[in-house]
Amino acid sequence: MTDAHSGHSGHSGGHGGHSGHGGGPGGGHGAPHAPRDPAPRQIPVHTPVVSATEDEPDLLRDQFRQLLRYPRLIAGGVLLGLLGGAWLGYSTADTYVATSDVVLRTPTEDPFNPSIAIDKTINMNSERQAAMSSRTAERAARELGFAGTAAELTSGLQVTTPPQSLVLRFSYTSNDPDRSAQRANALVQAYLKDREEQTEATRDTMIKGLQTQLDPISRQHDELAEKLEGRTVSSESEADYTVKANLLNRITELSNRISKLKALDMTPGKVIRVADAPKSSDGPGWALSLGLGGAVGVALGLLIAWVRLVFDPAARSEGDVARALRAPVLGSLPRAHESDPPLAEDREESPLAEEYRSIAYRLAYDQRFADRRRLLVAAPRGSSRTAAAVAVNLAASFAEIGKRVLIVEADLRTPSLERQLDAEEVSRPAWTYEGHGGRGHGGRGQGGQGHDGDADSWPGRRRLAVDAGESGSFELVPGAHVRNVARALTSPEMSRLVAEADDPRVTVIVLTPPVFAYADALALVDRVDGVLVVCDPRGVHRSQLARLRDLITGAGGTVLGTVMHRGERPGQRRGRNGGDGGAFGKASGKASGKRGGGKRGATAENSGRRAVPAASPGAAAPDRAQRERDPEPDLGDGTATVTLRAAVPPRNRS
Repeated sequence: MTDAHSGHSGHSGGHGGHSGHGGGPGGGHGAPHAPRDPAPRQIPVHTPVVSATEDEPDLLRDQFRQLLRYPRLIAGGVLLGLLGGAWLGYSTADTYVATSDVVLRTPTEDPFNPSIAIDKTINMNSERQAAMSSRTAERAARELGFAGTAAELTSGLQVTTPPQSLVLRFSYTSNDPDRSAQRANALVQAYLKDREEQTEATRDTMIKGLQTQLDPISRQHDELAEKLEGRTVSSESEADYTVKANLLNRITELSNRISKLKALDMTPGKVIRVADAPKSSDGPGWALSLGLGGAVGVALGLLIAWVRLVFDPAARSEGDVARALRAPVLGSLPRAHESDPPLAEDREESPLAEEYRSIAYRLAYDQRFADRRRLLVAAPRGSSRTAAAVAVNLAASFAEIGKRVLIVEADLRTPSLERQLDAEEVSRPAWTYEGHGGRGHGGRGQGGQGHDGDADSWPGRRRLAVDAGESGSFELVPGAHVRNVARALTSPEMSRLVAEADDPRVTVIVLTPPVFAYADALALVDRVDGVLVVCDPRGVHRSQLARLRDLITGAGGTVLGTVMHRGERPGQRRGRNGGDGGAFGKASGKASGKRGGGKRGATAENSGRRAVPAASPGAAAPDRAQRERDPEPDLGDGTATVTLRAAVPPRNRS
């Protein structure tokens, strides 16, 4: 318990020492330097780094670039458009249209009378329907000698009405120019004949009705005239004369109406343009058809790509990742090969090393990281190979600028960094010699097991120095297989390792397995605070990134940024539950064998220490076989961390 309290007091001291060494380089804890105003660089812990509002042109450009990620869909749309244009050009290549115009008129006795509104007496929609009726088509078929049906004849006919006019435009389409003109004129004449016949029939009916009324009146008038012939006007005959006069007025009125009807001009209309045989095809032509089809195809392809983008759950761009995690994208790594070592080679001239330096500098100028100097590196899912490479290269980049860097490999499921790096044993930290309240070296502590033979002794006494070439060196606490991962990650020794970052010259980087595979990262978030997410945007959904951010912030941490990569080249085999395995382990074995007789082995032999059994290949084999027979349960995607944190509170672990 003493160790636990002392470890956490050191951890708290790191928080309290910010104001002490915040006055400038070299300032110790509590040094009486004049305080400076940190407001210009201070960023609240839980304030999203990504701006809530972005410029609309930038969003449009980002969306257009995302649409170009679907070239096959766009090419498919263009191909469909070109096929449609080719069909249009082929189908209209032999298409000829003949047009005839007819201006309609209504029967009138005085066509020059300005008080008559002809447009009020003609319904152009009704006339258009009459022109396309089967009655008109049957009359035209008889004149043409057409053997088909009326529907077949009118299939190529189109009758339109220009706006604000009394004109009917007959357009007939066929594959022969002479036939188009002949049929258009025949249909026009048939329509005019039919309209004239209907008008004359209406006039004749009206005249017949008026004549029917006139005949009895005329007979009555003639009879009354014979009766009154030779008689003088008297009081007795005055009434008969009055009736005769009324009958004469009625006869005159009906006769006038009949005369007007007989005098009407019954011309139905006038042909103002006779259909002539067209000289050229009415189609748009091959060039225009293909151009139009290509333009429609591009629009169709972009529409299909946009629909695919809307329903695509994957994060396809830096903007998607930044918006989902509410943190900036610090860098983008190229696709790695399965045989590439974790530490970038030739760091002086390597573009990959420069990318890592850029990420390290951006982190160094982030006030949230500069205050604590604790960084947790993890991937959301899949393999942690790239996350391990990011942690190692960031450590080398921090070492270049004079920092003392410690990597804690908290991936206790599939530890591999020791086999991958050129490392040698160094002296262990002073607190590992303490024998009270914990596991003493060479003896038994409260755990009841000796340190050297206990499988749950991680992080133990071992600490390795990794040579990064011209960049310098950094220290590594290698991972080891343990029986109880949760107890090892929440142990006082782990708290002391993280608390080493209380020294302003020390930076601690913790590497954990994928978050959605194990809850190990969430158990350490409250100690480390700053999390760097390493992900392949094509292998994780936007909703999963948002959930990852919620898990990290809910556990008391902050997402400092994201490092994107393009995955691994084909042929990479994945380990169980998203861990490192396959080619990564194979490459690890080659690297370990290459260094088998190197200085790390000589140093260990001279110092007289034995390696931790979990890190030794011979000792790890039975333990690995035991895990295969009785595998540890999958802790899920991080929700089980609630149980872990309830069992061992973050600030009161012993």
